[in-house]
Amino acid sequence: MRTAPARAPREIAAPGSGGVGDSPPRPDGTLKVRGEFAYSSDLWMDGMLWGVTLRSPHPRARIVSIDVSEALTHPGVAAVLTHEDVPGSKHFGLDAIPDQPVLAFDEVRHQGEPVALVAADHPETARRAMELIRVGYEVLEPLTDARRAAFDPSCPPVHPRGNITRHQPVRVGDVDAARARAEVTVSGEYRIGIQDQAFLGPESGLAVPAEDGGIDLYVATQWMHNDLKQIAPCLGLPEELIRMTLSGVGGAFGGREDLSMQIHAAMLALRTGRPVKIVYNRQESFFGHVHRHPAEMRYEYGATRDGRLLYADVEILLDGGAYTSSTTNVVGNAASLGVGPYAIPNLRIDAYGVYTNNPPCGAMRGFGAVQACFAYESMMDRLAHACGLDPVTVRQVNALSEGGVLATGQVVAAPLPMVEMLQRARELPMPAPLDVTDPRGLPGGVSQTTHGEGVRRGVGYGIGLKNICFSEGFDDFSTARVRLEVIGGRATALVHTAAAEVGQGLVTIQAQVVRTELGVERVVIQPADNRIGDAGSSSASRQSYMTGGAVMTACRAVRDRVLALAAARLGTAPGDLFLAGGEVVSTATGAGVAVEDVLGDAVVEETREYHHAPTEELDPVTGQGASHTQVALCVHRAVVDVDVELGLVKVVELAAVQDVGKILNRVSLEGQIHGGTAQGLGLALMEEIQVRDGLVLNPSFTDYLIPTILDMPPMRLDILENPDPRAPYGLRGAGEPPTLSSTPAIVAAVRDATGLDLTRIPLRPEHVTGLA
Repeated sequence: MRTAPARAPREIAAPGSGGVGDSPPRPDGTLKVRGEFAYSSDLWMDGMLWGVTLRSPHPRARIVSIDVSEALTHPGVAAVLTHEDVPGSKHFGLDAIPDQPVLAFDEVRHQGEPVALVAADHPETARRAMELIRVGYEVLEPLTDARRAAFDPSCPPVHPRGNITRHQPVRVGDVDAARARAEVTVSGEYRIGIQDQAFLGPESGLAVPAEDGGIDLYVATQWMHNDLKQIAPCLGLPEELIRMTLSGVGGAFGGREDLSMQIHAAMLALRTGRPVKIVYNRQESFFGHVHRHPAEMRYEYGATRDGRLLYADVEILLDGGAYTSSTTNVVGNAASLGVGPYAIPNLRIDAYGVYTNNPPCGAMRGFGAVQACFAYESMMDRLAHACGLDPVTVRQVNALSEGGVLATGQVVAAPLPMVEMLQRARELPMPAPLDVTDPRGLPGGVSQTTHGEGVRRGVGYGIGLKNICFSEGFDDFSTARVRLEVIGGRATALVHTAAAEVGQGLVTIQAQVVRTELGVERVVIQPADNRIGDAGSSSASRQSYMTGGAVMTACRAVRDRVLALAAARLGTAPGDLFLAGGEVVSTATGAGVAVEDVLGDAVVEETREYHHAPTEELDPVTGQGASHTQVALCVHRAVVDVDVELGLVKVVELAAVQDVGKILNRVSLEGQIHGGTAQGLGLALMEEIQVRDGLVLNPSFTDYLIPTILDMPPMRLDILENPDPRAPYGLRGAGEPPTLSSTPAIVAAVRDATGLDLTRIPLRPEHVTGLA
C-alpha cells in the first residue's frame, strides 16, 4: 500500500477568475511568501533514513581501492553502497548518451564525482560514517585547457569518446571572397566564465520502497519522464514500477535537467527497505549539478563602410567538463544562433563542445545562445565604432525581419520587429542624472568609496535571439488530461499533466487556459507525476507553448463533448452553442443553460498530446536546416555609473523591449523579464565559479555572488504583442531572451563609460580600471 510522505504535493485549486490575458494571483504565491509551501527538502516519513554521498576530492584520479568496512560498523548506519551495488546499468546520461557513472568505479573525471553512498538514521550520523570510507586514489594530472583538449593531437583523451563532444559547422557563401571585398574588418576574442544556476532550493527528494518491488520517488526535477528513462535501467526495474511525483521545486534554470540524487536515494531505499531522504547542502549543490558552459570565442566581421555586414568568421569553443550532459545540443544552439538576429550573406562558423576535467556543464537559461550573444553583440559595437555609426543604427542596418533567413538557412516565419524594438529602446526616457549627494546611488554605495569623483556614466545596448522549444528534429510534445464534472454542485475542471512547476507560474497559466476554453471558474491542478504521458522539460521557454497547447487542445475536446450533450438536450446543433461564464449559450437567442445542469452526473474527460511543427537536424557539414520551432527577441538598454579609479559598477537602470506574441499573464511575464535580466546582470558583473586546475575555489554563496535587491536597478519595460500564427494564442516564449541581451548591454555601457575593450565576463575591478 502506498503511503504519501508528510508535506507531499497536493492538488492546487486555482483561486479567483482569470483567463488568458489576465493576471490572477498565483495559488502557490502566498504559501511561498509565508514559508508554508512544501519544497522537496521538507519531505518527511516516519522511519525514514538519511542518505549522503561521498565525492571525489580530485578532478582526475584512478580509483585503486574502496574500503567501506569501518563505515558499515558505525552505529546507526543501515547501508553503504559502491558501484558494485548498482542493480542495473552503471551509467546514465541525457540525450541518449549514458556516459556518466552512477558511482565512479574506475576513474573519477571531475572534482565532486560521486563514489559511495551511506544511509543512516540521522544526517549527522550518515556524514560521520561517510568520512570513514577509505578510497585509494592514484592522482592523475587533470586536463583543464579546453583549447588544448580540442586541438592538440598529443593531448590524452579525458573521455572514451575522445575530447570533442560535437563539432557543428555552419557554411554559407564564400567568406574568403567576401573578406577581399570588405572595406571595414573588425575582430575580437571573448571569454565567459562558468555561471551557476544558483537556485535557492538544493537538490533533494525522498525515495520510498513499495510492496511490489518498485519505488516511489518524490523529487524536484524539470523533466520526470526523462529522469525515468535514465533511472529505470540503473535500478534494473521496468519503468512501470517507478512512480515519480513532482515535489516543490525551489528554482531550476536548467540545473535540474540532469539527475542528481534520484538514483542514489532509490538504491539506498531498495537496499534497506526503508524510505530514504537526501538533501544536499549548499557546497554539495555546487558539485551536484551542471553549470553554464564557459566559452572561448573568436570572431571576425567584414562590412562595407556604411556598416552593412558582408561576412562573419566565427569559432566558438564550449567547455563541457567531464561528461556529455546536454553539451551536444548546446553546441547546436551556439552554432545556429552564433551571429544572432543579423543578415550576413557569408558565414563560416565552427562550434565545438569539449570534454575536460573541469566541472560538468549542461543546460542553463539561454542554452548556448548566451555565450554567442555576448560575442556577437560586442562585435556589433566594435563594428559601429569602426564605421563611425551609433550602436543602434548599425544593428538596424543589419537587422533580420520576418521572411529573413537565419544562419542555418531557416526562414523566419513570424513577426520579427527588430528595427522597431531597437528604436523604442533608444527612445525610452533616460534615468535622472547622477546625484552625488546620495551615496546609495553611487558605485560602492554607502561605503562611501567615492563622492562622485572618478565616476562616469555609460549607456549600452544589447539584443538577443533565442530559440523557443526543443530543436533539431526532436519530437517535442506535451500531454494533458482535462476532466470536467460537477463537484459540490459546481462545475469543476481537473487538469493533470507531468509538467514541472519550477517557480515560473505554469500552474497559474494552465488554469487560465482552462477558464478561457471551458468558461468554468473552478479549476484544480493535480500534482504532476508520471501516471500521465510526457510533458517534456520545463526549459527552453517551452511550457506555456507546449503544455499550454496540450491543455488548450484537451479543453477543446472536452468542450466539444459538452456542447454535444447540450445540443442533444436542447434539440439544436452543437455549432449553435458556445461555453461562457459557466453556461452553455445559444448563439441564436443568447439564452444560457448552466454547465452543471448540462453535465448532471456525467463526467467528461479527454487526454491530448500537443506537438509543435516539426524541425530538422542541422546538416553536419553545412549547418543548414530549419532546426528551430520559434525564435524570440529582447532588446536591453543599460545605463551604468562606473568608478573608473576603483573599478566599481553601479547599474542605474535597465530598460527592456520584448516581443512576446501574446501576453498570457502580464504579472508573471514581467517577473520573467526581471528574473532573466537579473541573471544576465550577474553574468556581466559578478557570477563566476572560480576553477583552478580543475578545483572549485568558491562553492558557497559567500564567495559565489548573485545579484541582490541592492544590485538590481529599476527596470523600464516595453512589451510588444505580434502574434506567432503557429503558436497557441500566438504566444512567444519569453523566459530566456532577457538573459541573453542584458549581459552585453551592461558590458557595452561599461565600455562606453571607460573607453576600454572589455572582452571577458564577468567583469572584475581590474578589468574596469584597465589594470588587468
